[in-house]
Amino acid sequence: MGKVHGSLARAGKVRNQTPKVEPQEDKKKRLVGRPQKRFLYNKRFVNVVATQGKPRGPNAQSQ
Repeated sequence: MGKVHGSLARAGKVRNQTPKVEPQEDKKKRLVGRPQKRFLYNKRFVNVVATQGKPRGPNAQSQ
């Protein structure tokens, strides 16, 4: 019979040799469901600033 799994001497090898990384600060979670729809409605229809010319699209980069 051959050996089926590795010996316990090698247990945790990969985890121990990976570099330690500082935990990142938590970002604010994206809205989902009804609050997301409310956010989109406010963004598209309520907070609209009337300007002359063509309206800016939602993906416009310049200000």
